[in-house]
Amino acid sequence: MSGNPNLSASAVEASRQVRAVISRLRRRILNASEVHELTLSQATVLTRLSGMEGVSASELAAAEGMRHQSMTATVSALASLGLVERSPDPHDRRRMLITLTDEGRRRVAEGRRSRAEWLAAQFQDRCTEEERRTVLAAMAVLERLTRD
Repeated sequence: MSGNPNLSASAVEASRQVRAVISRLRRRILNASEVHELTLSQATVLTRLSGMEGVSASELAAAEGMRHQSMTATVSALASLGLVERSPDPHDRRRMLITLTDEGRRRVAEGRRSRAEWLAAQFQDRCTEEERRTVLAAMAVLERLTRD
């Protein structure tokens, strides 16, 4: 870490383990949704668009931490699959706004459902009731860390 002497060894180790587990769990959850012909970045952009209707490629790129050119290529691929559409911004005709198509919305919903089902099945099949309750208690602690 930064060498902060006020951090206990247990705080440092908890931080390391939570970050490592979340990273692995995120990959497993993403792999659980059968993305079919989509790349991970395409699937991520679809999910992001579900909460940001009518945004420009620049706005999407900033939200995803991608270069504008990379986002343009990703959006073009999604458009060719019929998952997003581009239309002129009514307030600035030079800008194109990107929105999900009905098929794009269906894919996002299907992906969310399959990821949720996969994780619930893992908890059901691989954990005891007591372990699931421990996870719920730990999640309450982690949730508290996300509040300002």
